[in-house]
Amino acid sequence: MEGGVVEADVSAFRECLSLSWKNPYVLRLAFSAGIGGFLFGYDTGVISGALLHIRDDFKAVDRKTWLQEAIVSMALAGAIIGASVGGWVNDRFGRKKAILFADALFFAGSVIMAAATNPSILIVGRVFVGLGVGMASMAAPLYISEASPTRVRGALVSLNGFLITGGQFLSYLINLAFTKAPGTWRWMLGVAAVPAVLQIILMIMLPESPRWLFRKGREEEGKAIIRKIYPPQEAEAEAEIVTLKESVELEIKEAEVSDKISIIKMLKTTTVRRGLYAGMGLQIFQQFVGINTVMYYSPAIVQLAGFASNRTALLLSLFTAGLNAFGSILSIYFIDKTGRKKLLLFSLSGVVLALVVLTVVFHQSTSHSPMVSAFETSQFNNTCPDYSSAVNPGGWDCMKCLKASPDCGFCANGANKLLPGACLISNDSTKDQCHKEHRLWYTRGCPSKSGWLAIIGLALYIIFFSPGMGTVPWVVNSEIYPLRYRGICGGMASTSNWVSNLIVSQSFLSLTQAIGTSNTFMIFIFITVAAIVFVIIFVPETKGLPMEEVERMLEGRTLNFKFWQKNSKSGKEVLKQKTQST
Repeated sequence: MEGGVVEADVSAFRECLSLSWKNPYVLRLAFSAGIGGFLFGYDTGVISGALLHIRDDFKAVDRKTWLQEAIVSMALAGAIIGASVGGWVNDRFGRKKAILFADALFFAGSVIMAAATNPSILIVGRVFVGLGVGMASMAAPLYISEASPTRVRGALVSLNGFLITGGQFLSYLINLAFTKAPGTWRWMLGVAAVPAVLQIILMIMLPESPRWLFRKGREEEGKAIIRKIYPPQEAEAEAEIVTLKESVELEIKEAEVSDKISIIKMLKTTTVRRGLYAGMGLQIFQQFVGINTVMYYSPAIVQLAGFASNRTALLLSLFTAGLNAFGSILSIYFIDKTGRKKLLLFSLSGVVLALVVLTVVFHQSTSHSPMVSAFETSQFNNTCPDYSSAVNPGGWDCMKCLKASPDCGFCANGANKLLPGACLISNDSTKDQCHKEHRLWYTRGCPSKSGWLAIIGLALYIIFFSPGMGTVPWVVNSEIYPLRYRGICGGMASTSNWVSNLIVSQSFLSLTQAIGTSNTFMIFIFITVAAIVFVIIFVPETKGLPMEEVERMLEGRTLNFKFWQKNSKSGKEVLKQKTQST
């Protein structure tokens, strides 16, 4: 159960599909554990839409950018803690119990958020949800990896990525469904308790990971599960049992003759150090190329592009979430066909292209926003104070009005939103008055004739990111570490992902206010180019290699830029040799 993906071609994908009728038990294990990924995706997507309505109910949130970022990022802070302790919980109590514990935390957080009467209680609920998501983000892929046939392990671990994006897509549907319902955001956040309860029910009926059972001396239980995972006529089941038993015995012997695991000792071990370079580096770059700014703040980005209404912003964001889910399906198909490294490089190259489009579009919309008209402004009785006291109000445009103060908003021209409009005090009464005049009200972005290009840029970003950088880092981290260090290294990589996620999401809105949206996306371009260089130099190709081969490759690895070359020994040949020897 410790190997990588053996059959590194399209047949792995076909076999994965055939599991639905050939051995539905395996698919049931993967989907049940993958609901943890679904919870992660749902929370990522739902908060972006809920935040639009939370700002309406809690005026302090609307006026304070740091409070908006806190509501988003406190879940990430909780996820950092959850991922940090996830390795210990998984090893001490088992993968199954870790997932159940994560569900309980997520359920509690959802209830607290739905009942929140102020931003502070809402933030407490976000922390609980984050703890659950962080723990599940490590436990779910680990359970799937250890309870999957070797031949389709890569595809089934990628299935967890598909459920993450599926959760994001469903969250946007729910956001749209509750846009005009009483309670709006409370329903959006509270309904997340449903999949948590569903996973609790399903996981109670499923077994523990066979690898964990072997480690705890419960070999007969582990053997029974492995025989159910593999078809009865397959000799692979017995070979897998032998391999698993030998690897666990070797792990126990190593633990007896060596000292306790320490960070210093790990870093002195060549295979571990190189594995951490690749694994943690991929997790960090996954966040720093900007994906969760797109997912957390996609409705806000759409508004920054010039689409004023919350419903329109959510509808367009639903489109990008659907593309994200589709990209995950492509990953399941291609990851064992093209290999991890090629998929990563193709993904990152496309992300650069999309970010260039977004940078140009937002620069254009910022520098060519509609002017503020003194006549249009005078039609209302609540002119923005900053505009009234300006030395040169004739030079004001929409963007200058919005940046002058959080208390200013822009009411577009009724005849054409690109014509000069009014700079007014931003409050509910002004917003209603503007709408009564059949005008559009803007507080985040300005009317733009090129706003639709921002939607194309977002779509391109998701299409390229999702199949590669969206799923490959998790798959590589499930394959690349030596047996004894797998739990702690996996926990370190997951923690680095959540820390990076927190840094990016906490700073995105502040960066857009300080240097502008276009310059923020330009920073992401430079980071993505650095990620391409990193992948070429530090990330090995693990396609078709069992764990032993990955360790040997890392041990003697030097810089190799010829990433397009096939491995010298295929995983299929390694398995054949191992079967003959047993």
